Amino acid sequence: MTIRTRPTPNPNSLRFDVDGPPLTEEPQLAFHSAREAGADPLAAALFGIRGVESLLIVPTWFTVTKHPAADWDLLVEGVEATLREHFGEGA
Repeated sequence: MTIRTRPTPNPNSLRFDVDGPPLTEEPQLAFHSAREAGADPLAAALFGIRGVESLLIVPTWFTVTKHPAADWDLLVEGVEATLREHFGEGA
């Protein structure tokens, strides 16, 4: 699995392009809280990362919006580890 990050116009959002299995079978999923994400295993796992505020997930990429005080370096590390664990590739 290859994961690449791309900036977005919002400095608190980052796009993660994923070359691997589809992230969802749905055309698009949007979650604004961990409670909303509870039924989706990937989204729930991503909300377990401190600083994640919202998610937009499509089959080949997703966008994470973070709390303004959260550190991107730590968040990216956590997102990549969570994604690899979710798809059984280890952290």
